Amino acid sequence: MTLETGTGLKALLETETTVHVRPRYEGSNINTWIGFKHVNYMVEEAVLEHFRSAGLPSRELFEELGLGLDLVDLDTRILHAFHQDDVARATVRPATEGGDTRIGLAVTLFVERDGKEVKAVTSKVRVSLRIDSYLPAEGLPAELEQFAVPRISGLTGQSEHDGREVSALPATPLSDGRGTTGDDPVLELLTSGANAFGWKWRIPYPYCHFNERLQLSGYLRQVEEVVDLFLADRGISIKTLLDDRRWIPVVPHSRVQLLDEALMEEDLYTVFTVEEVFKDFTYTARTDFYVVRDGRLVQTATGRITHGYAVFENRRDWSLVNFDERVLNALGGTS
Repeated sequence: MTLETGTGLKALLETETTVHVRPRYEGSNINTWIGFKHVNYMVEEAVLEHFRSAGLPSRELFEELGLGLDLVDLDTRILHAFHQDDVARATVRPATEGGDTRIGLAVTLFVERDGKEVKAVTSKVRVSLRIDSYLPAEGLPAELEQFAVPRISGLTGQSEHDGREVSALPATPLSDGRGTTGDDPVLELLTSGANAFGWKWRIPYPYCHFNERLQLSGYLRQVEEVVDLFLADRGISIKTLLDDRRWIPVVPHSRVQLLDEALMEEDLYTVFTVEEVFKDFTYTARTDFYVVRDGRLVQTATGRITHGYAVFENRRDWSLVNFDERVLNALGGTS
């Protein structure tokens, strides 16, 4: 296959596409509801199909031109919950701003409820075409140069810790398995004086793509993991509230932005910071990601989620609940 990059880019930047997608079975962890991570996976699939429809599929971009398709910013709001076996109609509308070095897309997922189609998800997506560093292609079509980058870096959003000198412990030993939340000078630095929880973890091969770098879906998995660990650390683990009250976590809003590259087998320092509790109903939290290179912290990504709880009345229906004193104390770090 020979890519028609000129006509393909025009279609990519000017044509709206539609595709039908389903949530994966794996994302149904409590009853038949689908978690935020897998909702974002449906958004990702709609984006990939948009590139295919334009004649610029991710496989050919890489194999022919040495360009890795990277979602570098994913900002998603969930308006209606998805269930197993739902079919979403996904529309992808071009939204690239003039002079931007990233391809902008607006994704909307619709689902049928009570015989009517409703808007279930809205998402803003930014895509970079990362030039492969293992086997770089000879020559790059001029029309794609604006969006082709030698490295994912230089985006806004870095924290005060980015670039600080640190004395890191040796790499996480394999015997630590899921990583460590224990005594670690880097974690202590990153969480000091904040209502935060830190986790050091070795980046595994299954979370990466294009040979070495952690992909955005890997960060989504990391957000889900650190929330699970944070709640357990505060004494309100997901299973604890599920058993005690039939409460389940819900995430109506999530965002992840890539700021730099995190590489396979590096130690990733994930810091989850509670920022605000809104009317005892939801809380917002920031998740920051770092690696240590040459004795300095490098922030590789940042993100936010809005988190709440719902109680399920039966195997089909649920409703949002207010936080009680136990949950508020845990979120505030006073329990």
